[in-house]
Amino acid sequence: MPARTSPHPHAPMAAPPIIGPQLPRHGEPGWTIWPHRSWPFDPLAAAPRRVVRLALVVAVVGGLFWRVSVLSIGYLLVGALVFGVVYGTAERRPTRREWLGIAATLMLLAVPAILAAEWLGVLCISAAWLVGWTTLAGGRTWTAIVTGPFLPWLVPARVVGWTRRSLSTGRVDRRGRPAVGRVVLVAVITAVLVVVFGSLFASADPAFARLVDNLMPEWNVFDAQVRVLVGLLVAFFVLGGGYLLRHRPRLDAMAPARRPAIPNWEWAVPLAVLDVLFIGFVVVQATVLFGGHAHVLGTDGLTYAEYARQGFWQLLWVSALTLLVLSVVIRVASRETAPDRRLLRLLVGTLCATSVVVVVSAIHRMWLYQEAYGFSVQRVVVIAIELWLGAVFVLIALAGVRMTACWLPTAVLFAGVVTLLGLAALDPERMIADRNVDRYEQTGQLDVDYLQRLSSDVAPALARLPDDVQACASYRAEDRGSWNEFNLSRWQAARDDRSTTVCLSYGE
Repeated sequence: MPARTSPHPHAPMAAPPIIGPQLPRHGEPGWTIWPHRSWPFDPLAAAPRRVVRLALVVAVVGGLFWRVSVLSIGYLLVGALVFGVVYGTAERRPTRREWLGIAATLMLLAVPAILAAEWLGVLCISAAWLVGWTTLAGGRTWTAIVTGPFLPWLVPARVVGWTRRSLSTGRVDRRGRPAVGRVVLVAVITAVLVVVFGSLFASADPAFARLVDNLMPEWNVFDAQVRVLVGLLVAFFVLGGGYLLRHRPRLDAMAPARRPAIPNWEWAVPLAVLDVLFIGFVVVQATVLFGGHAHVLGTDGLTYAEYARQGFWQLLWVSALTLLVLSVVIRVASRETAPDRRLLRLLVGTLCATSVVVVVSAIHRMWLYQEAYGFSVQRVVVIAIELWLGAVFVLIALAGVRMTACWLPTAVLFAGVVTLLGLAALDPERMIADRNVDRYEQTGQLDVDYLQRLSSDVAPALARLPDDVQACASYRAEDRGSWNEFNLSRWQAARDDRSTTVCLSYGE
């Protein structure tokens, strides 16, 4: 019997056997660039037929009535339809967090239907995009909130395949319902019949023609191309939202793991010194905060402009950098024992409390500056940013009380939404115009050029001006547009029967 020979010591070891199915490789069905633990991919999943049908209907409605370039009720209409189809066709009801996200998104999309200020409309639409897609994608960590708004640009390939598999199952599904292709064909034939006979009826009767003009927007070749693109965009919103709701990525799994805690003295010493510095600033600011105008006027060489400009932006940077410091400290600080938690609460709580005073000081500086030199959009917006930062410091302090912050990312996001909606509720451009008119009544000074650059939101404030100072009405048009372009501010301005050619100017 031959003796057994041992393997050569330098021979390569055999690969261990693979237990279970191997993940698909590049080019194979089911392959994805996302880790399967973060976002598994089902290559056989198909979109429900009713989702595809309703997506086509919403696409037609959106293409006909939503103009992306116009702040109008169209944004709210499309947002409500998208959420209605996505959650109305789902197999479950929205959670309380999802209801909150839906409500916040629709409230933000309602702002372009109420106010005409373009800068505010763009901010609200951007915030609605952030909140809406974060709601559909799910997740509670900072990673989920930052990643969620980018998912629409990462899912087109999945959505196309998901939809194509739904369309490739024949003309009639198992329940006897017509296939989507047949529905599209019938819809096209119906549209052609409506256009042909509607045109004939409109040419035959002026009253019917006016009705058609009011219900349907004007058409031209370029406009038709734009509306097709808008319709495709709306269809993608519905299908993309439906896909995310049924095949959600696990964005929380992508969050970085918690780093090992470092010794307390390594983070406590710098933070304690920073606390002392903040406390010193707060003590000095006590005189300033309660001094008001007397402090500015009683200090040699100090003007309102210097007081605000030399301090406000620095304090805004202080608030932002403080959030960065707190985020680092919270990640590296130990909280295993009761003394560790007490030390963290004391130092972080002190920094949060003094940071709120810094926020109040910055707002105070800017408010005095506006009272002296007039209100403007930029000054009001930065005050709103400071208010949001102050709310963030309060939320961080509350999270430190029980040493749990799983709710903090969502709370910070919705604090920003509340701040933006509060700003919209103030009707900022009208408020700015009102304050400038008040200042004109007291001092006789009025920034004519600046008020002319504002939107029709300022119309009620300009109506308060005396007869020798006429309000600019160049934005008031007799044509209010079709219903899908409705905007409350523009509609009210169009009702004004004053001249549409006289612009704001000083009288003799």
